[in-house]
Amino acid sequence: MAPSELPRILVVDDERGVRASFNMMLKDDFTVLFADSGKSAAECFQQQAVDLVLLDIRLPDADGLDLLAAFKEQDPSTEVIMITAVKEIQSAVRAIKLGAYEYVVKPFGVEEVRTIIERALEKRRLVRELAYLRTELDRIRRFEHMVGRHPKMRAIFEMIATFSRSEGTVLIQGESGTGKELVARAIHKRGPRRALPFVVVNCAAIPPTLMESEIFGHVKGAFTGANATRSGKIELADNGTVFFDDIDSLDVNMQAKLLRVIQEREFERLGDTKVIHLDVRFLASCNKPLDALVEEGRFREDLFYRLNVLPIHIPSLRERKSDIPLLLDHFLENFARRTGTPVKQVTETALAMLMAYEWPGNVREIQNFVERVATINRGPVIDVADLEPIPQKRMPAAEMPLKEAVTSFEREFIGQTLRRCAYNQTRAAQQLGIHRNTLIAKIHDLGLDRKAGPEP
Repeated sequence: MAPSELPRILVVDDERGVRASFNMMLKDDFTVLFADSGKSAAECFQQQAVDLVLLDIRLPDADGLDLLAAFKEQDPSTEVIMITAVKEIQSAVRAIKLGAYEYVVKPFGVEEVRTIIERALEKRRLVRELAYLRTELDRIRRFEHMVGRHPKMRAIFEMIATFSRSEGTVLIQGESGTGKELVARAIHKRGPRRALPFVVVNCAAIPPTLMESEIFGHVKGAFTGANATRSGKIELADNGTVFFDDIDSLDVNMQAKLLRVIQEREFERLGDTKVIHLDVRFLASCNKPLDALVEEGRFREDLFYRLNVLPIHIPSLRERKSDIPLLLDHFLENFARRTGTPVKQVTETALAMLMAYEWPGNVREIQNFVERVATINRGPVIDVADLEPIPQKRMPAAEMPLKEAVTSFEREFIGQTLRRCAYNQTRAAQQLGIHRNTLIAKIHDLGLDRKAGPEP
């Protein structure tokens, strides 16, 4: 990761000697900007992102308190320390009410001012971190380690290890529920930005009318209802990683704006002209192949090439069925740990049926299935009868041999009858029109074994 920018401090004072003193005091640890009037200070603040302002309360062309109010309205997160030659209680009180961090009287000690500056910048950092955490509050979930021994998953793990050391943009493609966000988080957690924010932009969940404000932020009055200046998600991700989930849902207008951000590493908040420079790593995911969307004219080709620097394709669960037992054990262990109950076991017959299922919802579906079945079934074992919540997908007859098609139909038809009869074999045999011994044999042959209910 490129070294992060030094905090920017704007010194506003009409005395050359004071500006020179601040320069000597701050130049080694901060990027210091200077203004000798209210007009030049306003222009500088408008044109550049500033972390902290040292502001003289008396300027030849402006009242420092008026400038303070203007600065805080434009960017409430910027901290302001008022500097004055005369201690006036009323001015000090008004400055604090307007949002000033501190009120310092000349002459002042170097260490005193440096301590105040460091505390003010720490407050700004904490405020921004709190804003980031609030945006992520609805997304908080326990991070589950990815599970898989299939060769395709081992290849994914190798790519994560390799790509995490790079700063290149990663495009993660795969069906819904395959774990694209887990891959993105793993890349971030293994990389040099791991201690910095990981911010998710869910492109499919944000209405197009709110997308620009959500990504770039806005200033007060930018649109109806914009009652305060607000940082966007990419600004909250500064120095960290921003992950655009379902980027194939982004409309063409926003695609063009995002392209510029990725290329130039700069943006403006909605309704503002101030350019904010950015140091982030970009990750993106999509459910649909982006190259196909490019051919259809629904996705910008130039943005596709900017995103597809380091591509990862996550296989569906159908492509790695040997991982199904591992995933079942993993989620059953998680459920047991969370609920303080013994780990449930899956019978071989039930496992065979779960292995045969297509899992169109991929890993997310198997996780939800385990949660449902483990909650409903209070016993220690998950058997065939507990698999009823899974919709059994019928394969068209043309895609399987006749004998297999007949067996599949019998298993489903007899299984439904048994469940309807509460596993009373005598009653089920009567409904099926076969002898009870024949039914018992079929139950065994079709893998529908379960202790029968009470006989009449």
